Amino acid sequence: MYDSGFSTEAKGSSLRLVHQTSDWVFQLVNVSLALSQAGSFCRGQFSSLTTLGQPEDEEGTLELIRQAGLQGPMWVRDPNRPTSRSLALAKQYVLFQALNFPRDSQEGYSRVNMTFPALPAVSVCVRVQWDPQWYQVSTMYSYAAAVFTNEFQLRGQLDGAGRILLALIVHGQHRPYKASFPNDGAWHHLCVTWRKTDGHWAIYVDGERGDMGSGSDTPRDIHGDGILILGQDQDSFGGNFTEPFVGNITDLNVWDTALEQRQFRALNGCSSLTQDAIFTWSIDNMTRHPVVGEVPAMLFCPAVHRQREMQGCRTLEGWSSQQLPLYDSADCSTTLPFICRTSRERYVKMKELSESQRSHPSPFMHHLMQISNGKQGVEGVMGGQPGIQMSWGQVSSLLNMSRQALEDTRKGLQPEDMLSLVQLLARAADVPTDTAAEGNDSLATISAGDLSHTFITVADSIISQDNAPKWQAIKQVVSGPMAVVKSIDRMVTSLSTQLMTETDHLLIHRSNIKLEVQQQSLGEGSSGPKFCGPDVESVTNIDCISVPTQNMQNLHDNGFQKVTVVNTWYSSLRPLFNAEENITMIPIVTDGIQRYLGTILGSSVISTTVLGDGQPVSMAVRFQLQHRAQNSAGTVYDPVCAFWDFDLMPEAGGWWSTKGCEVISKHYDSTVCFCNHTTNFALLLQVYEVQRSPENERALQVMTFIGCGVSLCGLLFTFILFFALGVPQSDRTTVHKNLIVALGIAELLLMCSDWASANEGACLLVTALLHLFFMASFSWMLVEGLLLWSKVVSVNISEDRRMKMYYGIGWGKTPCRITPHSA
Repeated sequence: MYDSGFSTEAKGSSLRLVHQTSDWVFQLVNVSLALSQAGSFCRGQFSSLTTLGQPEDEEGTLELIRQAGLQGPMWVRDPNRPTSRSLALAKQYVLFQALNFPRDSQEGYSRVNMTFPALPAVSVCVRVQWDPQWYQVSTMYSYAAAVFTNEFQLRGQLDGAGRILLALIVHGQHRPYKASFPNDGAWHHLCVTWRKTDGHWAIYVDGERGDMGSGSDTPRDIHGDGILILGQDQDSFGGNFTEPFVGNITDLNVWDTALEQRQFRALNGCSSLTQDAIFTWSIDNMTRHPVVGEVPAMLFCPAVHRQREMQGCRTLEGWSSQQLPLYDSADCSTTLPFICRTSRERYVKMKELSESQRSHPSPFMHHLMQISNGKQGVEGVMGGQPGIQMSWGQVSSLLNMSRQALEDTRKGLQPEDMLSLVQLLARAADVPTDTAAEGNDSLATISAGDLSHTFITVADSIISQDNAPKWQAIKQVVSGPMAVVKSIDRMVTSLSTQLMTETDHLLIHRSNIKLEVQQQSLGEGSSGPKFCGPDVESVTNIDCISVPTQNMQNLHDNGFQKVTVVNTWYSSLRPLFNAEENITMIPIVTDGIQRYLGTILGSSVISTTVLGDGQPVSMAVRFQLQHRAQNSAGTVYDPVCAFWDFDLMPEAGGWWSTKGCEVISKHYDSTVCFCNHTTNFALLLQVYEVQRSPENERALQVMTFIGCGVSLCGLLFTFILFFALGVPQSDRTTVHKNLIVALGIAELLLMCSDWASANEGACLLVTALLHLFFMASFSWMLVEGLLLWSKVVSVNISEDRRMKMYYGIGWGKTPCRITPHSA
């Protein structure tokens, strides 16, 4: 299997050990990273982490580890690990029982019924819903000991900007009011942590650090055997309450250890921790004042169905004596080595493009090197070094330099330039919003709107139709333009919170991309947003997508305060997909009239992402997209509603799927679809070749019309003769007349069927009547036979009795026979 050995590659200051097999290439990077950073680095190299339980990955990893002499755990990708896609709203809510501290009484409190030990470290988390009409200093909880009352407490006060400022008191020392949350009447998750060893303390609001400090503290434990009170400050041990809290409190938990930020983030999403709490929320274990009531609280908990995130991430520990892999789990934030795996074809092509760029820089890269004043900026574009997380300042600088280089380049992009820019967009989308929380490189010092404009400008240049040949040149490395779409989705979703602090509506329109981010407060009668790609959306509704109003109302009913909707329209992706690869050229004759050729992308791509209070939610959408118009030139297009599923074929970057989507209506040049989730949508056209030419179709129609016309004239002439010649009335003439009427009406309908096919209702009516009268004709032919039999064999049946039976067979039984056939 292994047709090639090992090699080493220098990438910046890092040295990578490379092992090649007949199909795969494994790269061991000599830098230890957390799992998320390791996965991000591999994606930036258009590869993936080695996968848990895959035999080819295990064999390649074993050989590489032997060569490197590496021991100890390393990260592996768990294919069963939950993805980060949006969950349905019903899966994201958990019912809590909360305590209500009313505004009309300042005596409300609740006491925790437990004995606390001495605490060298402590972490406390609670969910608070502050009454927007309460403006006084309030204590959310206070812990007092017999020897010292102000041992530990969290308090808040309203500032002039409409925010609740938080302050922590430990050992009687009052920290400053700095951490805050908006006074919006919504639920907020507040956590504090402290430890004796270095006096470190911190306040976290909704999973993010709001304030921190260390030192300047008495180096002693928090006294044990104290009293923990919710909703009041204790000026004496267990009494003399002041500074009451007004609002609702739930989900109070206490740990005897100092937790970390990743754990507070998990708790904010309702994930459980491996550390056991010394107190977990239970109203039954509390004694409360009579004015304090119990109310239900439906809280948004996106991590309820993602508990595996806190159960650790999978690692490869080593190999048994029987050469079997040994797997275990580790904290996902632990830094471990890892191996990236990619196909050999992709590796060879990447190496070829990289060497070409280094030896003969393209005009774009030449301009970029001039702008960046050296090689450092170029290395940042080309993927950087593992373990070095870009800051938002670096992202902004690299994007601006790339935009300027694109403007200065007149000869167009080369394939290696395309690869570099796709890598840059992927790396930028991977930068977390809390990176470099302080300093000039923080996101707080950069305009998220300007950053988004530059990002979209660079992306727009890449997916231009002029670059279609370049996409084909790098198809062995990048699966297609949907890689850029994925980066745009992740980037804009990540920046949505910062964008909406600058404006409640952002619109970016470039030649090939139109992006809109809008936020609205939810209330009774909130309407569903609508987004259209073309500028003529108000007239045609073509290339438009909308969220049903009922879904917005459901968000409001489930407790959401605000909703952010991110919509994107890509007008030029269709030419970038290789038609020869996208059409299945296997001739399959389906019905003798049409030959199936395959399926192609037939429209622009439109997407919607919905964020409820900053969290992705799954929601149904309705969209109408324009496609190739039907024509009579030998080809028929049958539209299918579809979306791009990035998880369907990860190695290929995803593929089209129709799950959860259905066609609502089809028009001449557009189709209306409904999908039960949000993502990137398009129309796929199933292509059929018409095996009868239009001339043949017209000839058949003429022949049918002439034949039916001659037959109808003959039937009409016969019917007139029965009356003109005075043929005596008898059962035989009666049967003949009914047969003539049934055949005549059936053939008349057949002649008119072509005109009725243009209208669905008329087509259905004509089809039913054709069945009726042709079946009646066959029935009256049967009656002709029965009449002849009665004349020759059964001569003793009366004529009146026979005619009742004949009418029943000829007309009466016909609807019964055609009903199941028509259905």
